Amino acid sequence: MIKEFRLPDLGEGLTESEILSWKVAVGDTVTLNQVIAEVETAKAVVELPSPFAGVITALHEEPGSIVEVGKPIVSFEVADDGGASPSGAAPAGAATAAAGTAKREPNLVGYGAVVESSGRPARRARNFITPVVEPVRGSVVEPVMTETPVVEPVETEPVETLPVESLPVGTRPADTVERPRSTPPVRKLAKDLGVELAAVAGTGAGGLITREDVQNFVGGGELSAPVRHLSAVSDSVSAAGLGAQGGREVRTPIKGVRKFTAAAMVASAFTAPHATEFLTVDVTPTMDLLAKLKASRAFSGYKLTPLTLVAKAVLIALRRNPSLNSRWEEASQEIVQFNYVNLGIAAATPRGLTVPNIKDADTLSLLELSEALTGLTETARAGKTAPADLSGGTISITNIGVFGIDAGTPILNPGEAGILAMGAVRKMPWEFQGEVALRQVMTLSLSFDHRLVDGEQGSRFLADVGAILAEPGMVLTMV
Repeated sequence: MIKEFRLPDLGEGLTESEILSWKVAVGDTVTLNQVIAEVETAKAVVELPSPFAGVITALHEEPGSIVEVGKPIVSFEVADDGGASPSGAAPAGAATAAAGTAKREPNLVGYGAVVESSGRPARRARNFITPVVEPVRGSVVEPVMTETPVVEPVETEPVETLPVESLPVGTRPADTVERPRSTPPVRKLAKDLGVELAAVAGTGAGGLITREDVQNFVGGGELSAPVRHLSAVSDSVSAAGLGAQGGREVRTPIKGVRKFTAAAMVASAFTAPHATEFLTVDVTPTMDLLAKLKASRAFSGYKLTPLTLVAKAVLIALRRNPSLNSRWEEASQEIVQFNYVNLGIAAATPRGLTVPNIKDADTLSLLELSEALTGLTETARAGKTAPADLSGGTISITNIGVFGIDAGTPILNPGEAGILAMGAVRKMPWEFQGEVALRQVMTLSLSFDHRLVDGEQGSRFLADVGAILAEPGMVLTMV
């Protein structure tokens, strides 16, 4: 019989996803939970497992397509209850119940329930009792009462169509080519190497461009990657300025992470009353400690950075200042204080800013925290962060120092009471033991929700973090 697989809800109420690539083709035989596609949501790139074992009969969407949750994306020919696999499709509207007993398809763990209803996806579902009748050859079956969700159509805004003449050269219908098929990590690699993916021939399944394809393309060129990139920039600037790259404007659809981040930041900025405080700290003792830890055998093989020690300082300071680890719940008019810490780390990725979090970070040792931070950032930059790791954070850190920035006013991650920005570590003249000396200095910026955190509480928390970084031995007086 023929089974349709509809795009499932990938978590957090996301209503659509982009098909990045298919891992299968029509006619392929697949097993249960075999990866069949790679899709990109507003939060992460997700590998989609097969809900059936059978043969692929149709792929309903092309790579690059934006698909709404609940829309069919692939069809399978699967064995029926008796083990046979008929070549014809099952009758339209055939129910999944057998012998009068309603039966549901297995859910995909982590991807939400299989969508069985027809039509457009619903933002809300109301249940009511409706009869479902399954035709059984040679017998009469009484209606089986099952719960069926009512599907509400999603309203879509009309898309404004521009005259062809107004489009930049290279984006007009006659000049348009399909976007090269590749994964986010490969696109990041190509961007770093100054390679146009449109010029690279993909050797992966279905023409997918792989990391090796990009590296081979660079190796086969006349110029090295950095020289190629600088040459391209020089040529474009000297030719006719920025407009030489395809018209005077470039329009990019707002979707994926960028769309999600924009909505979240607007909601946070105009909902929570932000207050920001700054503290500049002599972190020379912390940097000395970091150097000693890196040289010790116990930390051999671990990636230790200033962020690791700042994160540990934040976790220790939260024990004395728990109001920074709470949430304002508008619906119930309650303040929810967490007895655990899911530490969010802002990560700049090729797809935009994401804030994955380390679950129960307060229970981790420094070694475990270092390992968790390394895995979190590598996974985020590869675009493979699971949706569950992008939700449930209680407080966040953003490391703007890696970009050479000293301080800023970070916007709260929605639902959190505080976010700490750590600036660059700089050598500068500083008062030390009654004299001026060259010391390593960092500026900390703390934004907090003033509904939850008073100025005194925010100041004490920031002072505690600063005290730990200025003299790590102070931890002995705090724990």
